[in-house]
Amino acid sequence: MPRPFLVRYTGLAGSLLLAVAAWLGGASSPWEPTVTPRTILAGQNGVVLPLAWLAGTGLLVAAWVLGRRRVPSVRWAFVTAALWAVPLLPVLPLGSYDVYSYACQGWQQSAGFDPYSGGVDLLGCPWADAVAPTWRSSPAPYGPVFLVLAAVAAKLGGSLTGAVVLLRVIAVAGVVVIGWCLRGDKEAVFLVLASPLVLVHLVSGAHNEAVMVALIMAGLAMRRSMLMMGVLLGLAVGVKATAIVVIPFAVLFFPGRFRRAVTMIGGGATAALVAVSLGSGLGLGWIAGLTGSGVSVQWTAPSTAIGMTLEMIGVPGAVAVTRVLGMAALVVVLLLLWVRALRKGDPLLHAGLALAATVLLAPVFHPWYAIWPLALLAATPWRDTLWLVAPCAVAGVLCLPDGYNLALATKAQGAVVMTALAGYLAWKVLHEAKQTDRDRRRPDADHGGDRRPRREA
Repeated sequence: MPRPFLVRYTGLAGSLLLAVAAWLGGASSPWEPTVTPRTILAGQNGVVLPLAWLAGTGLLVAAWVLGRRRVPSVRWAFVTAALWAVPLLPVLPLGSYDVYSYACQGWQQSAGFDPYSGGVDLLGCPWADAVAPTWRSSPAPYGPVFLVLAAVAAKLGGSLTGAVVLLRVIAVAGVVVIGWCLRGDKEAVFLVLASPLVLVHLVSGAHNEAVMVALIMAGLAMRRSMLMMGVLLGLAVGVKATAIVVIPFAVLFFPGRFRRAVTMIGGGATAALVAVSLGSGLGLGWIAGLTGSGVSVQWTAPSTAIGMTLEMIGVPGAVAVTRVLGMAALVVVLLLLWVRALRKGDPLLHAGLALAATVLLAPVFHPWYAIWPLALLAATPWRDTLWLVAPCAVAGVLCLPDGYNLALATKAQGAVVMTALAGYLAWKVLHEAKQTDRDRRRPDADHGGDRRPRREA
C-alpha cells in the first residue's frame, strides 16, 4: 500500500495536470467542443491537452483508490483534499457546460422571468451562447431553492465570469458542509472530499449536487430536532427532486417516535419547500420541468442501455418501454429497502442504497450523479466495497475536459456491455436470493450450520 505522503502528492500531480487540461480546453464561452475523439485523433489542439487530461485523471483516480485505506488522520484528509482542489479553482470548469446553464437560469430568475416556462432560446439570456445546444430550449429542471441561489450569483456577479465564480463558491461551500458532516470519520472524509468526482464535477464544474448533498447530509445530522431535519431535507428537494427518496428513511432515525417523526419531518419538509416555492414567485411549476432531463439517451443508464440494445436488434421504441420498466423497478426497490430498514435498522445505510438504486434505475445517468450515494455510503461499512468505489472511479473518466461525454462515442458498444452487466447482476441477485432461501430452509439453519446432534436434557 502506498504511504500517505506518496498518495497526497500523486493526487496533487494529477490535479495540477487536470488544471492544465482545463486551462487549454475546459468548458469555455461561447460553447465550443474543443476535445472530441475526432479532434484528439486529428491533433487539432495539440497533444498536451489530451495527455494532461489522461495522465491527470489517471493519477488522481489511482491516488484516491489506493489511498482510501491509508488515511492517517481527519486533518490529513481535509488538507489533502484541499490541496487537490486548489489548482482547479482558477481555471475553466471541467467536465460540463452546466454551470453556464445555471448562470442563465439565475439571470432569468433575477430579471423576473419564469425559468420553468422555457429555455434561453425563448426567454433569452446575455450569456446564451455559452449554454450547450442540447439544453438551450429546455426549461430549468431544478427546484426553486437552487434557482434563488443562482439568481443571487447572477445578480451579484454582474457578468458570466462573476456568476460562474459565485456559483463555484456556492458549490465549494456545499463540499465544506459535506466534509463537516463526515468529520468524525477520517476514511469517509477522504473518500468523499478527495474523490475525483467531487473535485472535477463539484469543485471545478460547480454542479448543484454540492448543495443538494450538503443539505441531505446536514439534515440527517440533525438528530436532536425532527423539525430541522425535515426543513433541511425539504430544501434539498428544492434543489433537486431526487432528494425526496431520503425523507422516508429519515423518519426511521427515531424508531420509538415514529408517528411524531412522520409529522415533524414530513411537515417541516413540506413547509420549507412550499415557503421557498411561493416566496420565490415560482410556485410549483418546477415539478413539471423535471421531464426535460430525459432528452439525453446514453448507455450509462442501465434501463436505457437495455432499450438501446433491443432497438439495435430490431425492437422499435424499446428505450421508452425499458425506461418505464426501470422506474417501476425503482419504486419496488425503494419500498423493499424501506421495509428492510424498518425491520433491521441502519437508516443511513438504506438511505444511501436508495440513492444508489435511484442512480442505477433512473432513465438518465451523468457521472456526477454517483456522488449522491457516495456521500452517504462513505459513512457506512459499504465504503470498503468495490461496488461503491469501482463505479465512482469509472464515472470519473467519462467526461473530457470540455464536457464531451465519452458515452456518446461508444453508444453501440457501451449499450451491449451495460446490458450484459445488468443481466449478470440480475442473475447474481436472484442466485444469492435463492441460496439464502435454501439455507434458511435447511434443518440446521437455526444452529449456524452446526450439524452435530444436540444432547438431550
